[in-house]
Amino acid sequence: MLSKKALNISPSPTLAISAKEKQMKSEGIDVIGFGAGEPDFDTPDHIKEAAIKSIEEGFTKYTPAAGIPDLKKAISAKLKKENGLDYNPTEIVISNGAKHSLDNIFAALLDPGDEVIIPAPYWVSYPEMVKLNDGIPVYIETNSTTCFKITVDQLKETLTSKTKALILNSPSNPTGQVYSREELKKIAKFAVENNVFIISDEVYEKIIYDQVEHVSIASLGEEIKKITAVVNAVSKTYSMTGWRIGYTATPQALATAMGDIQSHLTSNANSIAQKASLAAITGSQDCVEVMRKAFLERRDYMVNRVKEIPLLDCLTPQGSFYLFVEVGAALGKSFRGEVINDVDQFAQCLLTGYQVALVPGSGFGSPDCVRLSFATSMENIQEGLKRIEAFARELS
Repeated sequence: MLSKKALNISPSPTLAISAKEKQMKSEGIDVIGFGAGEPDFDTPDHIKEAAIKSIEEGFTKYTPAAGIPDLKKAISAKLKKENGLDYNPTEIVISNGAKHSLDNIFAALLDPGDEVIIPAPYWVSYPEMVKLNDGIPVYIETNSTTCFKITVDQLKETLTSKTKALILNSPSNPTGQVYSREELKKIAKFAVENNVFIISDEVYEKIIYDQVEHVSIASLGEEIKKITAVVNAVSKTYSMTGWRIGYTATPQALATAMGDIQSHLTSNANSIAQKASLAAITGSQDCVEVMRKAFLERRDYMVNRVKEIPLLDCLTPQGSFYLFVEVGAALGKSFRGEVINDVDQFAQCLLTGYQVALVPGSGFGSPDCVRLSFATSMENIQEGLKRIEAFARELS
């Protein structure tokens, strides 16, 4: 009964782990969760107040499909001030989260058989979105020796006559690594020379550490800007994951097509959440810095602690709130009579044996790693890593 397209889609491993964790907690089991892909802070008060005001003023009807003018103008001004990007508000499309923004892009760009280059490790939904829109995901493997970043030589080897686009995610989920300006310049040159469209996912741009610079590849010149879609959201920056507001900045023709597609599939993004997002983007950014500093403290503790644990290793993430931990040395070891053959089994044994939930790297295209989120309290982090160390020391 189901379509081949539906049968070809893999479930999200992050959501699966979260569901298992919640189930165990509902049964009274003390589980420490490192799976969360959202800040553990509440949405700042001034943002919530803007939403309440919009309800009280009756702003609860349809809006233009591509977003309210005030929010589009605010995003345009934000991109100019913070990213050095000039976009007309008509080139901005507001959607129901960055996932929806990405889906709009793929729907507007891809014809059956078009190839989309996806660096691995990758965010779990990229390949599935490409497949749902009749494209073919093509992977470039990376590892810790290159800080999980692709090179132009790899791009040249992967390029075919069917290559349509390349996804860049910087800062990265799951690795936390950030492409430098010089690295992006080389990628931009390749993209322009080969007419490869860039989809630049920048949702973690403000969660960044150690004076590392976030650079939007579209800011590197008019030629690359013409073949780039910038994707962002309020979700991670302002702890607004449930509000579901993402946005894109693209060439006008693509923005128009995406707005038309969205008008038929979902109409506008939530009107109240759009008003809240306007307050987030135009209001004080102090709340962002408070969260960033807390994430930085947690990151430093986790990196130092993980490096003390046998069989585990990690790079220091430059952005996001994830630690991507290499556990390849633990594979092949035994846990209470059971041989751990892969990272999925590693995660399962850790969850059942020591009640710690994390996300196996298999869903990210990385069979030797696991992802730990530090979007949780320091107390949870300390206890969770204590349990992980006990688990690692028990392996034989």
